[in-house]
Order: sequence, then structure tokens, then C-alpha cells
Amino acid sequence: MSRNKLYILILIACFLGYSWLLFLKLTPVKNSGLDLTVCIFKRVTGLPCPSCGTTRAVSYLFTGEIVKSVFLNPFGVLVAVIMVVSPVWIIWDTITKKYSFYNFYIKIEKLIKKKQIAIPLIVLVLINWVWNIYKHL
Repeated sequence: MSRNKLYILILIACFLGYSWLLFLKLTPVKNSGLDLTVCIFKRVTGLPCPSCGTTRAVSYLFTGEIVKSVFLNPFGVLVAVIMVVSPVWIIWDTITKKYSFYNFYIKIEKLIKKKQIAIPLIVLVLINWVWNIYKHL
């Protein structure tokens, strides 16, 4: 993937994430009868996916409820860090005409492809999935 495509994709994803969080913040969902579940896996199977609860976890983080966030879904911490850091880093790269974020992305992508890293990460995702099912997310 080219640098520009990656930057645009991540900025769009962050924009949509922030928009969704704002929508949820401004919409009185509790006791309204609205079902805002967007997880296709959960809608089809009735079971939560490994990332179910991430939006709420990020929302809790942004309101300072760290323990509640981590308990709900630890992936929320990673997503929140990405949502905060990457737009700033991408804008910095664009202004300074550097490739530091892109180079970091390439290094992380190569690292994750190594078996000694990939297998523990897959195990963590599976553990999180079992945790989500156990919590009846």
C-alpha cells in the first residue's frame, strides 16, 4: 500500500471513529430501545466477536474510566492510542514531508508477520474472544 493511500485510509477511519463516538455521545441510547450494534458477526451468530465492546471501551477511556474500559475490551486501549496518535503523526509527516509514520507501519507489519509474534497475538485475540463470550457482551 502506498504512503498516501495508507494515510488517507487511516485518517478516514479515525474520522469515522470520532464521528461514531460523537453520535453515540449525543444520542440518548439508554432506555430508548435503539439497537446500535454494528458488529455483523454478532448480528448473524448472536455471539460477540473479539472486538465487540471496543467502541464502548474507547468511549470509557476518553471519559477517564480506564478500569471500566480495560475490563470491557482491552483492545479499546490500542484503538484509542491509534485514534489519538496517528492523525497527529500523519499531519506532522505531511507538513514535514517525511515518511516516519509509513516506515513505522511497514516495520510493524513485518514484525507481526513473524511466527514468534503472530502466534502469541492470535492467542491473545482468542483469549479476548472467550472473555467477550464469557461476559455476554
